[in-house]
Amino acid sequence: MEEGLLVGGGFDLRDEPWIPVRLRTGVSVRLGFRGLFKRAHEIADLELPVPPAAAGLLRVFAAMTGRIAQADGVRLDDVGVAQDIDDWGALRRRVLKQGCFDPGVVDAYFDTVVPAGRFDLFDEQRPFLQDPRLVTQCVDAKGAPNASGVNKLVLGRPTGVNGAVLFGHFTDTAPVAVPAAEAAWHLLAQLYFGPSGQCTPRRITANRAGSGDAGPLRKSLSFFAWAPDLFTSLVLAVPSPQIEADFEAVDACPWEEDLPDPLGPLPAVTWPARLLTGRFRHALLLVPSADRRSVTDAYITWSTHEPPPPVRDPYQILDRRKDGEFQARMADGSRALWRDIDSLLLKDSNQDVQRPPGLEALPKKLLPVLRVRAYGFEQDGQQKDSVWFQSTTPPVLQWQEETDPQMAHQVARCHRAAEDAASRLDLAAKVAWRVAANATRDLSAKVRIDQRKPGPWASAALARYWPAAEREFWSLATPSQVGAAVEQPFVQAALAALDEAIGPVNRADLRVARARSRARSMLFGLLTASSTV
Repeated sequence: MEEGLLVGGGFDLRDEPWIPVRLRTGVSVRLGFRGLFKRAHEIADLELPVPPAAAGLLRVFAAMTGRIAQADGVRLDDVGVAQDIDDWGALRRRVLKQGCFDPGVVDAYFDTVVPAGRFDLFDEQRPFLQDPRLVTQCVDAKGAPNASGVNKLVLGRPTGVNGAVLFGHFTDTAPVAVPAAEAAWHLLAQLYFGPSGQCTPRRITANRAGSGDAGPLRKSLSFFAWAPDLFTSLVLAVPSPQIEADFEAVDACPWEEDLPDPLGPLPAVTWPARLLTGRFRHALLLVPSADRRSVTDAYITWSTHEPPPPVRDPYQILDRRKDGEFQARMADGSRALWRDIDSLLLKDSNQDVQRPPGLEALPKKLLPVLRVRAYGFEQDGQQKDSVWFQSTTPPVLQWQEETDPQMAHQVARCHRAAEDAASRLDLAAKVAWRVAANATRDLSAKVRIDQRKPGPWASAALARYWPAAEREFWSLATPSQVGAAVEQPFVQAALAALDEAIGPVNRADLRVARARSRARSMLFGLLTASSTV
């Protein structure tokens, strides 16, 4: 079902049906910005099929929510209220109590506060989140327009002569136009997750620079508090003002201000708009079809070469590196979300992990129903995109350490036991393969693992172990299991995974049987170690 379709003109994101959502009734619809905010209390979930775009769009929503959400005439992004965190928390509670956004305030923001045309995807002067100057700045040696290609815009499409075909047969010699709504998704994904390195050259001075930096979220995971309705999720997504930011400078989203100077200094990071929408490293311009319903080409280049300011993203877990500094936890498509849950619950007990600030100081009355939504995009730092994903937990935020320390530590114990069993399984399977594959080896001798030739059993065993470990995790991560021993179920899951990986035919061989016995002893050693702690 599509709502609010406009005829003619551009592609106005305020009212064009470009954001897929599922209503609380179970019906799926598409809405524009205006409809989404007016009906946020009716919406159960976003249904964007491109998780990187969803991660970026939620940051855009959060910045807009700060402008739109208000109580007693005071906006949630009011800097004066933000000076006292208790006052700001009280304001947020009053906003939440209202249960929906004021339709008049929504209309005022989209029709009056923001200048006309700023939400049009193809506006000639200020297309949404784009730079119209690129059509004259991205040119070849003869001064002709030098676009990047629509395949470069759409994540998953191959580019160049050696690009792999992932989601369809698209080539640079025969590009296929993308519907305008989908182009908006990929515009967001490129701005937040775009690559570093070589890009379409941009000539502003005599120098025709053709390289840039990675987007602010590249390779990363994002975590959001997820409520039963989108209105509550968006209000909770507005980051707390307890951040390192410049509260004296003017706070603005890109669509609220003039185009930036690509060669000038970066503006100060302010709360919340620039923090969420003002750290892009890429500049884009979409080329529309004649009817403005699709995108036929795109310019993608650098937006600045100034060093990015150090910023704590409010939706990311930080892990301590070996050098003592913290970095955002990288997305891993093979890592299930439950393995990160303890990092979302523990606050002070683990000095090597910092949970997302966006999950701090949540309203206690909502904790029993709050889940966590995660969006990730496994990438390298430059051009390789591997896999994107999204996942949602059960209502686990009620177990945060400051609210329920026993359950927070129970979850941590379960996760640690699962990881220990996985590490030991990986080693034991490699040892077993090494022993079984070398017919001349003394079975009692010390085994040296060749990581270049680990054998097939370790990867096969881990592939079988992790789904079983997840089932054990959720059965143990309950209040009734607090204080119970948690190691044995994971060891048993590891033993079963090892046997499945080796297979019954191989186990009939005497040397394999002995190798298996040695590997099983290594796994049982975890139980002996835990009993002596």
